[in-house]
Amino acid sequence: MEEKSTARKRLDYEDKLILAPMVRIGTLPMRLLALDYGADIVYTEELIDRKLLRSIRRENDVLGTVDYIDKTDGTVAFRTCPREREHVVLQIGTSDPARAAQVARMVENDVAGIDVNMGCPKKFSILGGMGASLLNEPQKATDILRKLVETVSIPVTCKIRVLPDLEETLGLCDALASTGIAAIAVHGRTIEERPQHPNRNHVLKQISARLSIPVIANGGSKDIQKHSDILRFKKETGCSSVMLARAAEWNCSIFRKEGLLPMEDVIKSYLKHAINCDNPPSNTKYCVQNILRELQESPLGRRFLDAQTLEQICQVWGLNDYCRSKSKEFRDRGLLGRFQITPGILDKDNGVSYKRKIHEEEDVSLMRCAFLRNSYVTDSELPKTRLLKWTKENHKKIPIYDTRQENKLFCSVVTVDGRKYGSSFWEKNKKWAEQGAALVCLYFLGIIDEKSLAAGGNILS
Repeated sequence: MEEKSTARKRLDYEDKLILAPMVRIGTLPMRLLALDYGADIVYTEELIDRKLLRSIRRENDVLGTVDYIDKTDGTVAFRTCPREREHVVLQIGTSDPARAAQVARMVENDVAGIDVNMGCPKKFSILGGMGASLLNEPQKATDILRKLVETVSIPVTCKIRVLPDLEETLGLCDALASTGIAAIAVHGRTIEERPQHPNRNHVLKQISARLSIPVIANGGSKDIQKHSDILRFKKETGCSSVMLARAAEWNCSIFRKEGLLPMEDVIKSYLKHAINCDNPPSNTKYCVQNILRELQESPLGRRFLDAQTLEQICQVWGLNDYCRSKSKEFRDRGLLGRFQITPGILDKDNGVSYKRKIHEEEDVSLMRCAFLRNSYVTDSELPKTRLLKWTKENHKKIPIYDTRQENKLFCSVVTVDGRKYGSSFWEKNKKWAEQGAALVCLYFLGIIDEKSLAAGGNILS
């Protein structure tokens, strides 16, 4: 093992404001926004150890990021950047000390700390022996933490929920703290309790008084409406630091000492980070939805919900020109975004993907066109439905689809009247791949024009 570097500043968990790990929320744009507004430490969303272990590390010169690319489908499993290097804690979902240590070694030089999720009550985590299941297996939990502490030089922490019994909770915290971890984050509800239940601040206070390591209070978002409420929560729990989830998800400017900013300002700032990070539109939309909340039913909210591409989302807030110019800049500099993902064989030396042929024959009329489902209001408007109707009206044989799957991606070629048509864009499901092929076929047959093609799909260079 390489000698561990001691040059980096070690993360400190005393008197800190922390962005909590949140599924689909804690991606790079939101983490950067939290740092802008005054957060000291930002946690990633939970990343499963096996997913990270099947990833390759790649420095993205265009975005200035470090990307961990999933080899099975080409998607970004984890993206970070130098700006957050001394502040970001990667949270892993794991049930095995060896796998946890292997992940920690992979990312050690790109993050400030490693956290183990020991509080997630979701079925997926429980069945996999991860998350809250570790609360009932203290030996396995402590084995994982000890292995991590022995393996890496950066701080190791864990995040738990309280148990129904106070003494059992205190005993568990004693055991976890004995492993040499730098801090422990505690959500003041049991795995059965939900946000409507009161946070057990008195239990957090007893844990903090008992342990010699920093205790991070979590679960107080229900009662945190402004920055001063964070300080009150910290005082009530007696904890070293405060970790915010929903309060930050709703308005990340909660971290600002100067006070909350208007929702519109927060959304615009978030979208700029999303553009600069080439964040997937689906994730961007999810995060904005959680900021809008009940305002999704407003006229602005409905316009937003109708948007599908990143540019369409940005247009709602007048940032479409910025989005378009940055996208062009990235393309000109050679960025391969999500629409350029093509499954292939990974070169073990440099991680370059060699593109495979969509179809072995040379007589396929191809375009790169991503099918956009939200562009179609009714099923009768879908490309496959229109193509089937055309063949029947013109007494042709019904379309035949030849769909290939590579790992988790799909690409399809449709045969109509003896000719083959297809989109060279790889979709994430079989139905969409076939719709994309039908859309290209409609264009080549002259049934739709280029304007209609663009309205129903994203034409790619």
